[in-house]
Amino acid sequence: MGYPTLTIQYDGEIALIALTVPEKRNAVSSQMITDLLSALEQAQDSSARVLIITGAGKSFCAGMDLGELQAMGKQTTPRNFEDSRRLAKLFYRLYGFPKPVIAAVNGAAIAGGCGIATLADFTLAVPEAKFGYPEVTIGFIPAIVSVFLRRQVGDKITRELLLSGRIFDAAEALRLGLVTEIVASEALMSRAREVACSLLASGPVALARTKKLLLDYEKIAIRADLEAAIEANAEIRSTSDFREGISAFLEKRSPKWKRE
Repeated sequence: MGYPTLTIQYDGEIALIALTVPEKRNAVSSQMITDLLSALEQAQDSSARVLIITGAGKSFCAGMDLGELQAMGKQTTPRNFEDSRRLAKLFYRLYGFPKPVIAAVNGAAIAGGCGIATLADFTLAVPEAKFGYPEVTIGFIPAIVSVFLRRQVGDKITRELLLSGRIFDAAEALRLGLVTEIVASEALMSRAREVACSLLASGPVALARTKKLLLDYEKIAIRADLEAAIEANAEIRSTSDFREGISAFLEKRSPKWKRE
């Protein structure tokens, strides 16, 4: 089955999903969300026991497609809630995927792309990879990803990263615990396969049940937090600051905030 924004291939018991919109730095679009949800379902139903996710070109995933973000400012409230819920569904699907997931981060992983990269069980990154959640700098809220980031790095670090919106390098991401290992660019995919092969040596039932156990610890709380995040994500889109922030970014000028 082919997808407009990604490919999925199999190498024995390893599934590989590659985001393939390099001309847009693999930005997250509504089509990509649809494709990822479908590809994840396909990988789950396959005989593959480990999943690797990477990006084509020089970026892993540069966050939400800004053209679509700009259009969101003109959407109805029900449509914004629907879009927010689909993004939350994707993130929860990645976080709770029943098979081990390895992200091979070949370049920039920003905003939603940073979420996709760090929700994996193992995150391998090239030294030049960049990470960050710059949503506030364009008048948006990093709502959905905050649900998971707080559980990964704690409240204090989450506040600093999300409120500053700063971009940080792979070395800092490793120190924060968002990256598992830094790997030279030319060795990234071979190392990802090495990690996958090491997982294949373990009992498949044990791996699946371990993942389920880890998810079950906080499943109810995560779902409740996601509902609040979905609401925040949808409601910010109707503000003047959101529309101004996106417009200023696309026009390469400083935003003129109206505080509303």
